[in-house]
Amino acid sequence: MHRNVYGKALKPCCDRPITGFMRTGYCEVPEQDLGNHSVCVEVTEEFLEYTRDQGNDLSTPQPEYGFKGLKPGDRWCVCAARWQEAMDAGYAPPVILESTHEAALDVIEFADLEKHELRRVEQE
Repeated sequence: MHRNVYGKALKPCCDRPITGFMRTGYCEVPEQDLGNHSVCVEVTEEFLEYTRDQGNDLSTPQPEYGFKGLKPGDRWCVCAARWQEAMDAGYAPPVILESTHEAALDVIEFADLEKHELRRVEQE
């Protein structure tokens, strides 16, 4: 069983577009996922621009891989290290904690994830 940052069963992140390292809709982290795609986020325009500038363009369609490109509001499993970098730079997208794998805690402090929880961000 894959667990989220609360130690409970991992909930799905998104199936439209289908996300996750294994494209299961979950931010599970199998052994072969060296990038630790564990953080379920709702992408923002600022984050998409930031990650593109860092060399990982998530907004441009890549039909050869069946990838239509992300737009603001889409949910996606991102690498824990990239999310941490984006947070440090002021561009961290909101996080869905119930859908964020506990492996994210190997890289990110729980308090930082919690500060960026989607519900908390929407209330501000």
